[in-house]
Amino acid sequence: MSHIALTYHIVISTYQRQYVISENHERELYKFIYDFASERGAFVRRIGGMPDHVHILCDIPATISVADFVKLVKSESSKFLKVNPHFPNWQKWSPKYGAFSVDVASRDVRRRYIMNQKNHHKQIGFAEEYRAFLSEAGFAIDTPILGDDEAM
Repeated sequence: MSHIALTYHIVISTYQRQYVISENHERELYKFIYDFASERGAFVRRIGGMPDHVHILCDIPATISVADFVKLVKSESSKFLKVNPHFPNWQKWSPKYGAFSVDVASRDVRRRYIMNQKNHHKQIGFAEEYRAFLSEAGFAIDTPILGDDEAM
């Protein structure tokens, strides 16, 4: 038997980081993502976000690449959002995304972080938040932020 523990913190942003995910109906989107991911063998630990982005903390089965998993989640959730009347301004997700590995010892910290998005974003904007993730993962600080390139 193989033993695999692959936890990822995935961040997806709306196209041009538009505020199109209503707080009143965000749980509908989160439930859709949770159910969709679970049906594909992913263990979803937490989903949360803001009107312009979503965080997903999950264990992805080794049989699915991270890129394929994110592509499927974005594609299918976009279809869901397009036909859902609670998201009338939905266009699409940003083509880019972030996926950061999370070690076992940090899972709970990351889960709480995602759970507290609303409070967190009262003090820090998305760009600053995402740059911190990039820096922690070893990326250059001048790396483009999700959605920035679409606004140009």
